[in-house]
This record gives sequence, C-alpha cells and structure tokens, in this order.
Amino acid sequence: MEAEGSAEITGLLKAWGAGDTCALDRLTELVHRELRNMARRYMKDEHARVTLQATALVNEVYIRLVDVKSIDWESRAQFFALSAQLMRRILVDAARTRGCGKRGGGVVKIDVNDTAVVSSQPDRFILDLDEALEALSRIAPRQAKVVELRYFAGMSDEESAEALQTSVRTVRRDWQFARAWLTRDLTAR
Repeated sequence: MEAEGSAEITGLLKAWGAGDTCALDRLTELVHRELRNMARRYMKDEHARVTLQATALVNEVYIRLVDVKSIDWESRAQFFALSAQLMRRILVDAARTRGCGKRGGGVVKIDVNDTAVVSSQPDRFILDLDEALEALSRIAPRQAKVVELRYFAGMSDEESAEALQTSVRTVRRDWQFARAWLTRDLTAR
C-alpha cells in the first residue's frame, strides 16, 4: 500500500510539474497530514509566545512550493526533502525575526537523534543548528543533507537513501558522522 501511495504521489508530482493544477489539488490532499506531522516535530519545543503554528508552517510551505517552477519531480522522497528544507528556512527566518540574541545564555542539552532537540531557548537552538548545518554542508554536504532529511523531515534511513540516491548503509554512516560533528560544534557554542 505504501509503495502504491508513493507511486501515486510521484505521478501527481510529475503531472503538477507538467502544469496539471488538478494534480496539485489531489497531491495536497495526499501529503497534507504528513507535512503537518513534520511541522509538529519541528515546532514541538517552540516557546508558547511563538505565533507560527504547524498549520501556518504547512501553508507557508505550500505557498513556496507553488512558486517552484523548475523542478523535475522524480519521487515522493524528493518532495518531502524539499518540504523539509523549506520548513527549516521558514523556522530559521521566524526565529531571526523574533530577534534572538547572537548567543543564548542558557544551557542547551544536545541530543541530535531522531527526536527533537531540547533547549531552554528553542529560537536560539534553531539558529545555532542552522549555522552548524551550514558549516557542515561546506565540508560534508551529503552528511548535512542526511541530517536535514532525518531530523527535519523525519525520514527513515531507507527514505533518506532514496532521496539521496545512495545506499542505506551510506546514510547510516553519514548520520553517525554528522551527529558527532554537530554535537561537537553545538557544544562549543
């Protein structure tokens, strides 16, 4: 069933890319729940004062995706990888807009695993993680992409491997390296 759903999403992405607006409507129905789950994972540790809600985050992703014209959609994994990247950008922009200080004064517990990172200052953590990922992407771009897919999109090793067109074993090695690198970098902040 999951393979059928994945194939349907891929077909709808291709139809949408070819200009079929009805395909976009059907695609939205199919992916909305998964995008909301991604948004909730992102936002679960945000302050109560944050006005951006999961629904608003998903809506902003839709708005930005509709403007994307030059993508040759190949798979469901590619779509969710781009969605995760957009969510990351939106949250980083929102954190910057809220006027976080350059360095947080609170202690940050770092656990870059499949679960969300706990921070006494979530805004600051998102900015620090973004800076760390940017630094990692300059020296190890594929490993940084694995973090984005696993942490932000909540993708499994298999889904990440599909999105990156590599093996599951490579994704696991990349994840292990990236986690160690990010932990060291974020601890030093």
